[in-house]
Amino acid sequence: MVLRTLETMGPQHGFGLARRIQQISGGALDLNQGTLYPALLRLEQKGLIRAKWGISENNRRAKFYELTRSGRKRIQQEREYWDRTVALMERFLRTVE
Repeated sequence: MVLRTLETMGPQHGFGLARRIQQISGGALDLNQGTLYPALLRLEQKGLIRAKWGISENNRRAKFYELTRSGRKRIQQEREYWDRTVALMERFLRTVE
């Protein structure tokens, strides 16, 4: 979700990411700091995102995260994995005629 959000919105700070994920999920996902920031750190350590300090829309210093080339490749891999998973589940859940 984080990678895809960065892909569509461009660089974002953590609060902006959490807010957008909550909006897209219709409020079903409400990420707190204890969930989001460790995930961002892991993504950064894996080289899927990179962080830079900048100024937020509230004129505060914030860390902005952006997608790397490896992150873009990972999104494609995840899409392919998801497509295979959905196809498999459809085979099991489809009503037998």
